[in-house]
Amino acid sequence: MIPLFGLSLIFSIALCVHVVRSGQAMYWLLIILMFQPLGGIVYLLAIVAPEFMGGAKAQQMKVAARQALDPQREYREAGRDAEDAPTVTNLSRLAAAATSLGKHEEAERIYAQALQGHYADDPALMLARANSLIELGRAAEALTLLEALGQQDVKSRTPQTALALGRAQAALGRTEEADVSLRWAAAHLPGFEGMARYAVFLGESGRKAEAREALVELDKRLAKTHPRFRKEAKGWREMAAAAAG
Repeated sequence: MIPLFGLSLIFSIALCVHVVRSGQAMYWLLIILMFQPLGGIVYLLAIVAPEFMGGAKAQQMKVAARQALDPQREYREAGRDAEDAPTVTNLSRLAAAATSLGKHEEAERIYAQALQGHYADDPALMLARANSLIELGRAAEALTLLEALGQQDVKSRTPQTALALGRAQAALGRTEEADVSLRWAAAHLPGFEGMARYAVFLGESGRKAEAREALVELDKRLAKTHPRFRKEAKGWREMAAAAAG
């Protein structure tokens, strides 16, 4: 019988052959060989299995696995593409990748660069830049952008816009306006961010009882959430709980 180590080595070599023949990133070779057999299992689930499964869900699994192993990959690739061809699409992708890494100053600068010419009034870019400004503590500038966005057609008045508007208003001490905006966003925005941010607003405004009520509603939705989304949901839940306590 082949010893367990021998089986692990054969398994790893077979996967290394797949890495080379399929043109995968060479860092997979190190992962597979250095972390036997766990590295090979990760590669199997992240790369090989989606190839057989196909479909959008499989691609999502592949992207998620790569992101977990190399969080800066999208940022690097987006940076190269934006440098080669600084189109609005490529700039937006780079700014979004910067945002995901907490590089809000860089993201705001890129969004400002993209808001030029035909794209000077682009709703998605305006909202994204406003969110970056809020993260940087520049709420007054964000509010100016959001108010201009609100004067566009009805399609620009989304729950995401209301959430950003409420955050900017709250940061500037415009509490009554912020309450209206954040409450509406919490009621209409899919997911948990709107509910969590409204609970935080209530807690920071001294309305602890209402914040706890908002937390109860969030927990009810969390209990019905698919397990695949609970990790992210729990992060928002913890934010709300800290404010309600």
